[in-house]
Amino acid sequence: MNAVTAVLPRPHSRRRAALATLFAMLLASSLWSLSRGAIDIPASEVVAAIGRWFGGAAAHGDDNVVLMLRVPRLLLAMLVGSALASGGATMQGLFRNPLADPGLIGVSAGAALGAVAAIVLGGSSGSWLVAALAFVGGLAATSLVYALGRRHAGVANLLLAGVAVNAIAMAGVGLLTYMANENQLRDLTFWSLGSLGGASWKSIATIAPWILLPLACLPRAAQALNALLLGEAEATLLGFRPERLQPLLVGLVALAVGASVAFSGVIGFVGLVVPHLLRMVFGPDHRFLLPGSALGGAILLVAADALARTVVAPGELPIGVLTALVGGPFFLWQLLRRRIGEGVR
Repeated sequence: MNAVTAVLPRPHSRRRAALATLFAMLLASSLWSLSRGAIDIPASEVVAAIGRWFGGAAAHGDDNVVLMLRVPRLLLAMLVGSALASGGATMQGLFRNPLADPGLIGVSAGAALGAVAAIVLGGSSGSWLVAALAFVGGLAATSLVYALGRRHAGVANLLLAGVAVNAIAMAGVGLLTYMANENQLRDLTFWSLGSLGGASWKSIATIAPWILLPLACLPRAAQALNALLLGEAEATLLGFRPERLQPLLVGLVALAVGASVAFSGVIGFVGLVVPHLLRMVFGPDHRFLLPGSALGGAILLVAADALARTVVAPGELPIGVLTALVGGPFFLWQLLRRRIGEGVR
């Protein structure tokens, strides 16, 4: 344990200040999100509405818009953004690859297959059947990836198994899409591009435990992830058990990301972009990177959802489109930077 701490910089006030700054940014973006939409509501009215809600006073004016529509949507954005970004930071640490994300373990593709199957069987994009089958599909795909990857120890084999399961799941999605009728195709397109439009207090109560439990557990593995930066053999010498850590972390990420995809559809690049950017601030130390990623993912998705509701108001852009517009160029930039770096060496 001491050896791991010696390898990484000790905690500094700068990192704690960065976490505090992220928290302040989350509060500011939340207030902005609550006040923007098809109907703009002044920030002072938003704060007053929330105050009346906690104080038990009768609602009036635009209170119902804030409390029944925008607050649940805000909370869903926070939960999903935190789950995706924390899952990305965990996968990047586990695979020791800054370009890894939760999709590598098959959870997104499996959830997509389950949701598409539910829609083609008669469900709508916001129904509980779609959410349930998406969640089950994500966990089933992850279980299959792990069962295939564990036959030969090592993260590389898990990665190869994930690629194979992803390909099979997406082939199933393509087949079901071909079988869908016109109305179902609209639902499929809406779900596959991601949306927080189905947020409600009931959905928040359902999804919150599945995401908050992994978010509370993942930081406890920070020291082990720090040790894995040195390699699996070195982590074993330091007293950690990579063969036990791997299924635990994969399961926690699958739980959080599967629940997120089930209720919000496929929202890409959050798990890739946020941890990578915050690694520039916090370095490779997962004691700060994991909570920072949770805050950063929440900020990104809250801001993206606010933009999705205002750019084409009174219409709404799929939130996955906005995250892809940010994440796609970022991913290409990273690839080019890595290639240039290898060329210089």
